[in-house]
Amino acid sequence: MATKATELKILIKAIWILNWFNSCGFAELVPLVGSRWDMERFGMIITGTPRHADVLFIAGYQTLKSIERAKRIYEQMAEPRVVLALGSCTMSGGMYWDSYNTVKRLSDHLPITMYIPGCPPRPEAVFEACGKIFQHVKEM
Repeated sequence: MATKATELKILIKAIWILNWFNSCGFAELVPLVGSRWDMERFGMIITGTPRHADVLFIAGYQTLKSIERAKRIYEQMAEPRVVLALGSCTMSGGMYWDSYNTVKRLSDHLPITMYIPGCPPRPEAVFEACGKIFQHVKEM
């Protein structure tokens, strides 16, 4: 008879991802969904609703108005939930750091699990971060 942890390990084959991108943020993920990298064959599936998502990708600079919507999306996600912040804009505001309306540090508003640096981050870095998520779930 399999234990609950063993059953969980067997069931975890994919993570469901919800994207929240502003400005140029979508350009950061385009290589991952293309034929060269094809994130779905590695078990990273895009979903259209936060209620089904395990991971929230946030990329691009966030404004004070958009961060309220991102918080609402985060609150709708089921536990355990993971937030991956892509790019330098989520860390420091990027090239918009001196704007009055730009969120300088995303971690002041949402609990960030992992930052992925770069402008844009390399696909390898995103895959490595998602690999760490898979590893963390397997160790549970």
